[in-house]
Amino acid sequence: MGSAEAAARARVTSVLREEADEISDRWVQLQLAQPSLDGEVSEAELGEEADALVGALLSGLDLGIPVERVVTSHEEMHRTVSEISLRRARRGVSPTATSLAVLSLKEALLEAVQRRTRDGDDLFRSAVLINRLLDSAGALSFETYVEGREEIISRQSQQLLEVSTPVVRLWRQVLAVPLIGTLDTARTQVVMENVLQAIQEHEALVAIIDITGVPTVDTAVAQHLMHTVNAVRLMGADCVISGIRPPIAQTIAQLGIDLSTILTRATLADALREAVKLTEAAGSDHAPLDGR
Repeated sequence: MGSAEAAARARVTSVLREEADEISDRWVQLQLAQPSLDGEVSEAELGEEADALVGALLSGLDLGIPVERVVTSHEEMHRTVSEISLRRARRGVSPTATSLAVLSLKEALLEAVQRRTRDGDDLFRSAVLINRLLDSAGALSFETYVEGREEIISRQSQQLLEVSTPVVRLWRQVLAVPLIGTLDTARTQVVMENVLQAIQEHEALVAIIDITGVPTVDTAVAQHLMHTVNAVRLMGADCVISGIRPPIAQTIAQLGIDLSTILTRATLADALREAVKLTEAAGSDHAPLDGR
């Protein structure tokens, strides 16, 4: 590190140490002036974030870490920037607004440096150092935001899958899974897990998979159904597929898909009647849920 850069670093570090509160307050005001935040983050929360980031920045500079690596190598700094970004991602603030919020700390910090010196060269070197330092923070905030949003979207997709594949107890020891929409590999896995869990919880003997709401049945969908049926059988229960409408029956026949090993019925009512027979044959108590 050259003497000029070392002097600039010492100057910025001194300003951060002696004017931390003023820099934090100014940064909060700069963020509040950005319409892109749109009230998603309260002033109190912004204040807490500002204090944490300014403190982490000072700590990183005090440790003597190279400017380019303060954000990535200093654990406290890295964690603070990441937490700020993830908090905004969860609240729907845009990635651009998130990065700009972090980068606006440049203005607050440079204003504080200007209050200490009017020398043009000193101000220039300080500005270059601040830019190098906080550009890394802006890049990290954007990267963390994108990763956080992907995680949120993935989790929400999983939750939607679970909601869209409910397991309903129709009768004692008889379950039903009404499917609506496309049946793909991911959804089949969720269906399978939910059905098997429900079979264990309710000691079910029959699981009805109703595909009335499935628009088309092709070879892939048939394979998914077969996997689910096989898993149900491994749990010691029978499986009935209902909702085989004429167009679907015709498609299955044309594709040469063999469902002969699976018990199928045209409607859910037919499947329920078959399920009751199966439970009777097994000597189970098949009284309705209200005990009648």
